[in-house]
Amino acid sequence: MIAYIIFLVAFLYAIGFVGNIYVPKTIDSGIEPSLINAILTNTILLSVFALQHSIMARPAFKKWFISIFSQAMERSTYILLSSLALILMYWQWQPITTIVWETENTILSSVLTGLFFLGWIIVLLSTFMINHFELFGLAQIFDNLKNKQTANPKFQTNYLYKIVRHPIMLGFLIAFWATPTMTAGHLFFALVTTVYILIAVKYLEEKDLKKFIGEKYETYQQEVPMIIPFTKRKQ
Repeated sequence: MIAYIIFLVAFLYAIGFVGNIYVPKTIDSGIEPSLINAILTNTILLSVFALQHSIMARPAFKKWFISIFSQAMERSTYILLSSLALILMYWQWQPITTIVWETENTILSSVLTGLFFLGWIIVLLSTFMINHFELFGLAQIFDNLKNKQTANPKFQTNYLYKIVRHPIMLGFLIAFWATPTMTAGHLFFALVTTVYILIAVKYLEEKDLKKFIGEKYETYQQEVPMIIPFTKRKQ
């Protein structure tokens, strides 16, 4: 439960951090260091999150983890450390405030802001279209308290999962890129996270899913695009 609460705080803070709204430290706030220092620091911060997120999600790591700790703890531990890595990034992120683009048109600005929030809504709703509480480790903990082992996740293609295979990642990409004012620091964040998402999904997550689910997932790959909607082609 503590891990889930920390996740919720980190998730909600992410909206303010990327959108420069409501929170004390955002992607563009703070004292701006030298460009080299900012790029180096931010690269390290993003790498910490990427490595933790990718390594701990792999089946080999999970197998090692549950050989030492309780299986019920595995997902909650993953969520907790992911959230802490995000909090570290919020805290130590170095702004680069040079303006790359800025929208002065009121209607276009409102559209981009609406897309920004739509991206976060897609992320949240997509978690409930599979199994939100299992995804974030709560189901495993509650089952363990009942001396019950959580069943393996079922392969589901509900709602947005019929449009793209990874709607959560689609939501993140929309949220990261849709902004009326794009600074160099925000652009660096968006570029690096986009590259990471595409590589991690295509070469790590999809590989694991094909191995775990098999032919059914391969058919799903052929019928539904990976992240970009309405592009029916194998990716």
